[in-house]
Amino acid sequence: MNGNLEAEERQDQRPEQELTWSWGYRPRSALDRVKAMAPPPPLAPSTPLLHGEFGSYPARGPRFALTLTPQALHIQRLRPKPEARPRGGLVLLTEVSGCCTLRSRSPLDSAAYFCVYTYPRGRRGARRRAARTFRADGAATYEENRAEAQRWATALTCLLRGLPLPGDGEITPDLLPRPPRLLLLVNPFGGRGLAWQWCKNHVLPMISEAGLSFNLIQTERQNHARELVQGLNLSEWDGIVTVSGDGLLYEVLNGLLQRPDWEEAVKTPVGILPCGSGNALAGAVNRHGGFEPALGIDLLLNCSLLLCRGGSHPLDLLSVTLASGSRCFSFLSVAWGFVSDVDIQSERFRALGSARFTLGTVLGLATLHTYRGRFSYLPATVEPASPAPAHGLPRAKSELALAPAPAPPVAHSPLHRSVSDLPLPLPQPALTSPGSPEPLPILSLNGGGPELAGDWGGAGDAPLSPDPLLPSPPGTPKAAQLSPISEGASEMAASSGLPPPTPGAPVSISAGGPPDHLLPPLGTPPPPGWVTMEGDFVLILAILPSHLGADLVAAPHARFDDGLVHLCWVRSGISRAALLRMFLAMERGTHFSLGCPYLGYAAAHAFRLEPLTPRGVLTVDGEQVEYGPLQAQVHPGLGTLLTGPPGCPGREA
Repeated sequence: MNGNLEAEERQDQRPEQELTWSWGYRPRSALDRVKAMAPPPPLAPSTPLLHGEFGSYPARGPRFALTLTPQALHIQRLRPKPEARPRGGLVLLTEVSGCCTLRSRSPLDSAAYFCVYTYPRGRRGARRRAARTFRADGAATYEENRAEAQRWATALTCLLRGLPLPGDGEITPDLLPRPPRLLLLVNPFGGRGLAWQWCKNHVLPMISEAGLSFNLIQTERQNHARELVQGLNLSEWDGIVTVSGDGLLYEVLNGLLQRPDWEEAVKTPVGILPCGSGNALAGAVNRHGGFEPALGIDLLLNCSLLLCRGGSHPLDLLSVTLASGSRCFSFLSVAWGFVSDVDIQSERFRALGSARFTLGTVLGLATLHTYRGRFSYLPATVEPASPAPAHGLPRAKSELALAPAPAPPVAHSPLHRSVSDLPLPLPQPALTSPGSPEPLPILSLNGGGPELAGDWGGAGDAPLSPDPLLPSPPGTPKAAQLSPISEGASEMAASSGLPPPTPGAPVSISAGGPPDHLLPPLGTPPPPGWVTMEGDFVLILAILPSHLGADLVAAPHARFDDGLVHLCWVRSGISRAALLRMFLAMERGTHFSLGCPYLGYAAAHAFRLEPLTPRGVLTVDGEQVEYGPLQAQVHPGLGTLLTGPPGCPGREA
């Protein structure tokens, strides 16, 4: 088998620049963080990196010519009869979770095997797991065949993770850093109670195929995730990933900002795998990765594929000061009026999943309310092209005076109560993979290899097992038997996932975090340069990313790190039909083009909301907070979000 590396164009690239973007690198300085967000300079999409001839598994199958380029693996059948129009002959790297090398359990087989795990889209758009196994048999000895199979596996892994390939053609497993280590936090009752099942059936197999090392902890109550991250040794982790809705990530970010070392802690990359109802941030991540809009399992698989790639992006956070003087941090939105009413009132329909918002919207339209309030904001110096004219009124001064209340202490639970040393299959509060901090002694999700005979082999074919010398061989979803984790979790109400917050109580109090230098004391007039409007509103929404839900693009031009909070409001007088048309158009992000005179928009760095209606609902990231005046300021790039590499929107169309 002849392998040929043609990468002269890559000789001018700097390995250290590319490595900062890949998994396993933990930037510390501000300059390092900026470098870490930049992907390596791209190769030409058609540049051939490797080419060779392989057999198949089982051995009596056809033979193939494989060509690896920066964007795809090209597969051409050679024998017994070349295909005029190859079916499945192009495997896009955007659909690949990982790869591994394997060997036959028969001592007489000198061939080595190269397996690629893919998640292509079917005719109806849904993704299905598939694996292609190729037989490296061009040499006389197993050692030579194994080196060739590992060369392909290493090159493909480097492309998936954004790692540089050497220009001299020497591709060995030594190019790969240690397996990235992730802490997975799962709300077992998120998404109609399916979060744990989806995690077990989809998330864990995929990240194992990608060679990622992980520990998994199921949350047992509200604020459990916040308490856990406050006690972590963050240097042991390359990322913290929540497997739930947006609420669990809210707890993680606020927990990081409550630590004494919050300035370093908040740099820890965080990610989200959607298993909840709203999944707004996941929708924005999916869009950033260039995938078509998706819901449910398809959205989860898309985000899991992006997570396996390891790219990250700066994440703006919004510091929100509530009426009591307490402060929390938001990555998503602050809402008042119709949006918050639907969010909270649809809690009783949580068992319906994302359909709860559809039903809540219908009920909200039937009982449409208006709210009187005063809304002030500091407009951005350089605003993006405004999708609709902002209806500003002369600035009004507030006469409210509020005294900040002291923040109550936060109880911390020790981490060892959530990380168990019990072996499977006993019930335990944590799972881990080999190579992770505090590993369990028996779990072999990454270590126990795929039983390929069941999927690809036939009668008389010796099964394959992972090559023990390949770094981080992936596991199999079929072989790993995962059991329910926490006995105490069953005491929670399955209909709601986590206990609902107490009405009128702040969902989080953050003593750390940067100062709000743009905000005056709550109760004093807004500074000069602010715009103030007062009147009756149907809704007011302040949003950071593009999505309000997985299928609601509220701010289509927003980015994770644009340093802006995007303000939308709808004034009273709008008809129910017009409001419904607006939300239907929001599914495509075209609501600003409707020309609705009641819809307003502004890009801002800070804002203040003063409800003048005595009763109402305020939410921060979908969680109800105390009702009363609040104000907020954007802190650009304060956090880091695991997004995967950026893509071109609509590339799957």
